[in-house]
Amino acid sequence: QVQLVESGGGLVEAGGSLTLSCVASGRAFRDKVMAWYRRPPGERRDWVARITNGGTPDYRNSVKGRFTISRDNSKNSVYLRMDNLKPEDSGVYYCNKAFADGEDYWGQGTQVTVSS
Repeated sequence: QVQLVESGGGLVEAGGSLTLSCVASGRAFRDKVMAWYRRPPGERRDWVARITNGGTPDYRNSVKGRFTISRDNSKNSVYLRMDNLKPEDSGVYYCNKAFADGEDYWGQGTQVTVSS
């Protein structure tokens, strides 16, 4: 059974930091490129960062230099460290395999709200 459990969101002032965590079931995580996605209020979900099984990261331009993705394969976990947060970073954050779509299973996500 696929499981994805995100945590670590919250309310933070602009310029602040948060670290998100995601624990995945083995089948959802093993040998996969994993990603964090964000769905801003009223907008579609889109990827934010992804990381290969070997640890090579990739970021969308708007978060480069501010967000850091990492993973611990021994714990089936992926993390997103977010620094210098901006109001436009607000939204529900999800983890999943890279290039996941609406046909895939999604967890509940974790809400991030950045106040100005």
